[in-house]
Amino acid sequence: MSFIKEFKEFAVKGNVLELAVAVVIGGAFGKIVSSVVDDIITPAILTPALKAANLTNLSELVIPGTAIKYGNFLSQVISFFVVALALFVFVKAINQFKKKEAVAPTVTPAPTKEEVLLTEIRDLLARKNP
Repeated sequence: MSFIKEFKEFAVKGNVLELAVAVVIGGAFGKIVSSVVDDIITPAILTPALKAANLTNLSELVIPGTAIKYGNFLSQVISFFVVALALFVFVKAINQFKKKEAVAPTVTPAPTKEEVLLTEIRDLLARKNP
């Protein structure tokens, strides 16, 4: 099989296409979550701390006399927890849909001719040898 043909079969497989779509959607979702965290949640949570320290920006939260910016660290910790929470809720919702699909009744197939004959033979032998 030629290299180009193998590559074409690989690239067109459903899993590769699904992965590509997931990466693009994941990137867009990451931007949304980052915006929510950076523009809404972090300021709402840290505004009292910033006002108490007479600061206007998270990057100004530093340990005096050092270059340690714990304000940026706090922002990243909050971001991590929001992303983790969003993924948890998303996975939980997906699992709920899977449970509903799994609950759907399954129809048992009718026994084949061989199974019917074997059942009859078993029953006859059981009657002969009590």
